[in-house]
Amino acid sequence: MSLRVIEITAPAGYADTLVALAEQYDAVEVFAARSADAGEARCIVHLVCETNRVQQFTDAAQKAMGADDSWRAVMIAVEGTVPAYEPERAERRAAFRAGAASREEIREEVARNAELDSTFLVLTFLSAIVAAIGLLNDNVAVIIGAMVIAPLLGPNLAFALGTALGDRELMFKSMRTNVAGISLTVTLGVVIALFWREGFEAPELVSRTKVGYDGIALALASGAAAVLSLVAGLSSALVGVMVAVALMPPAVAIGIMLGAGNPEAALGAAVLLGVNVVCVNLAAQTVFVVKGIRPRTWWEQKASATSLRLNFAMWLALLAALIGAITWLDVPVVPTQLIESVQDAVE
Repeated sequence: MSLRVIEITAPAGYADTLVALAEQYDAVEVFAARSADAGEARCIVHLVCETNRVQQFTDAAQKAMGADDSWRAVMIAVEGTVPAYEPERAERRAAFRAGAASREEIREEVARNAELDSTFLVLTFLSAIVAAIGLLNDNVAVIIGAMVIAPLLGPNLAFALGTALGDRELMFKSMRTNVAGISLTVTLGVVIALFWREGFEAPELVSRTKVGYDGIALALASGAAAVLSLVAGLSSALVGVMVAVALMPPAVAIGIMLGAGNPEAALGAAVLLGVNVVCVNLAAQTVFVVKGIRPRTWWEQKASATSLRLNFAMWLALLAALIGAITWLDVPVVPTQLIESVQDAVE
C-alpha cells in the first residue's frame, strides 16, 4: 500500500480542524505544531495517509478553510517506512478500486510536461532529427529512441486533463504547445528531406504513410494506458506508451514526404498522426471521467461537464472523419518514380 506525507502550513486556528479531518480520513499518523513567528500564529500539520485518501482529505481541507489562501499543502511520496505499514484487508480492497494520485498531483505533473519552454523545443528538435534519420535509414532502433525522447505526448494528456477539470488555462497552454511541437517537427522533416534526397522508399518511412483500423484500436488503448499510469502514479509506464502511440514518426514523415514532393504520402502520414492525436485525447478523457478526476466544487463540475460534452462530440466527429479518410486512402501509396517507370516500360 503506497503512502503520502502531507505537510500543511496554515493559520493556527485551523490546527484542530485539520487534525480532526486527518483522523476522519484514517491518517496513519498525524500531529500539529504551533508557532508565532513575526507575531503571526501559524501551525504545521504533518500527517501520513494512504494514497487513495489524499484527494478526499485535501478536498475537505480546502472546503474547511474556504477562501483563505494563507495556507499551503505539500504532498510527498513515501518510498518506504520502518516498521512496514500493512493495511487491513478492507482498506486494501478500497484502495484497489480507487486511484492513487490526487487531482493536484496529476495536474502538477501534466502541466509541467505541457510547458512551451526551451526544454520542450530542444527535445522536439532533437527527437525529430533522430526520427528522420531512423526513418530514412530504415533503422527501427533509432526510431524507437526518437519515440522515447519525444515530448509530444505530454501536451495531449494535459489537454485531456484540462477538459476533465474545466481548466481553460491548461487547455489553451497545452494546445499551443502541441501545435508548436508538431509544426516544428513537420518543418524539420521538410528541411531534412530537401538536403537528404535519398531513402524516401525505406519501408519504415513508407509504413508511416499508411494507417488501418487497427491503428485506431492501438491509439485508444495507448491513450487509456497513459492516463491509468498517471492516475496510479506509475510514470515509468509512460515510456512504453510513448513508443506505442508514436506521435513523432508520422509528424516527421509528413515533412519528409512534403519535402520529397510526394503529397499523397504526406496526406497518409497526416491521417495517421490525426488518428493518434484524436484517439489519445478521446481515451484519456474517458479514463479521467471513469476514475473520477473532476473539479472539487459543484459549479466547477458543472462547467467541466459542458466542456467534456463539447470535447467528446468534437473528438468523435474528428474520429468519424478520419475513419472516412482511412477508407478513402485504403490503397497502397505508390511512389511517383515507380509510376513513371512503369509507364515508360509500357510505352
